[in-house]
Amino acid sequence: MATRGVWWFLGGALVAVAASVVTYDTTLGNVLYFVTYAALCAVAWRAVARTPAGPQRRLWALVAVAQTLWLTGDVIEIVYYYLSSVPPVGVADACWLAGYPLLAVALTRMAARRAPGRMRAAVLDGMTLAVAAGLASWQFLIQPMLGGPFSLAQTVVPALYPVADVVLLTAVLFISLSPGDRRAPTRLLLAAVSLYLCVDVAYNVLPMFLDYDLVARIGPLIMLGNALMIAACLHPDRAELTRPGQQVNVLHPSRVLFLGLAFLTAPTLSVMRSGLDSNTMVALGATALSTAFVLSRFTIAVREQEKAQAQMAYQARHDPLTGLANRAVLTAALDRGTPGPVAVLYLDLDGFKGVNDSHGHEAGDLVLTTVARRLSAAVRGTDLVVRLGGDEFVLLCPGLPETEAVGLAERIVGDVAQPIMFRGTALDVGASVGIAAYGADAPANDGDMLRTADHAMYEAKRQGRGRWVLAASA
Repeated sequence: MATRGVWWFLGGALVAVAASVVTYDTTLGNVLYFVTYAALCAVAWRAVARTPAGPQRRLWALVAVAQTLWLTGDVIEIVYYYLSSVPPVGVADACWLAGYPLLAVALTRMAARRAPGRMRAAVLDGMTLAVAAGLASWQFLIQPMLGGPFSLAQTVVPALYPVADVVLLTAVLFISLSPGDRRAPTRLLLAAVSLYLCVDVAYNVLPMFLDYDLVARIGPLIMLGNALMIAACLHPDRAELTRPGQQVNVLHPSRVLFLGLAFLTAPTLSVMRSGLDSNTMVALGATALSTAFVLSRFTIAVREQEKAQAQMAYQARHDPLTGLANRAVLTAALDRGTPGPVAVLYLDLDGFKGVNDSHGHEAGDLVLTTVARRLSAAVRGTDLVVRLGGDEFVLLCPGLPETEAVGLAERIVGDVAQPIMFRGTALDVGASVGIAAYGADAPANDGDMLRTADHAMYEAKRQGRGRWVLAASA
């Protein structure tokens, strides 16, 4: 589905959910709720069917199954509501609870596929935060349910919902903290799961302060979470959720803050349980200060490591003399594919060996760096300038038609031919340029464009220095 269609779908879902909230607990509201929910499940399964076969489809199928189970639980409860009475716990709870682990598995597998081999930090940080959340859930949500005048099922089943929320929180933390692209599909997915968690927490907490009939009206918001998740599946860029991302794993300041809060959760809860006095407040303050010092030292160490890794990554992808991209970057760009129109210009310097022989390698380095600057100034911001090695350069120009590629080659021939001053002497070099230009019929294997431009460059060399040759006329 096109991006505009995704936003229209979300807009329609938002209107339907708002109407369900307004008409909640009426016959009209129940009909609208189930019609909307069933429609969303149908769209979810249709999106799964239109996803290419493979791991990506299986993960989205788990999401659709989870949503269908939640709908099934609602159907069972409404049948009880109209035919007899709703039991405190029952089959509906089994359906609702079963959806959480399925969704958690789907999210965890998405995180693993988008960051293969780079999940260790995300898992450790996610588990740290999950333990803190689990401790808070135990103290405020689970423990108060235990030991009451209820049956075993009435005690255990309600306590399973906070546990399911912690499991779901852990899975979404894996995606949030793992490296990878974070465009619209990822944001939609995170928004959906965040909404699920907020609704569940509100169901547990708000009845302590508000009338339950008012709190129950937030129930239809689950459907909005479903719509957000379906929109992520419908989005044309949904592959980013399961495709290895290119984003570098950088320590975000909020990550350090969340870890600090997680470390302080246990002592804070202990203080709240035992009561506040001067000694406990001093102990809590000292713990917070020590945590701040430790995390500060940790952050400094990580930043130094990130700088070293960034430097190594830059050196692996750039020519050390000119600062231009190297062959590895060009190969990766060609492997990704470039739809037409596209042009590749292959350059070889004329007279460069003579400069090296007559004036030395220092003069040769000056020529190479000057030519690199002139090439970078001649192209657009979307073009890629590469030094292959020696005195050979390549320009990859997506979206550049043949006529403009020829004009670019003419400018480059003129720019490179301008004298380069070295210790009072004008160094004279030129450029032979081969052009491979394609329209919509760009070859599927973009490596062919590079070879074609290379052959055209040799033809320009054969005809004489300071020339360009278009591959079609070679």
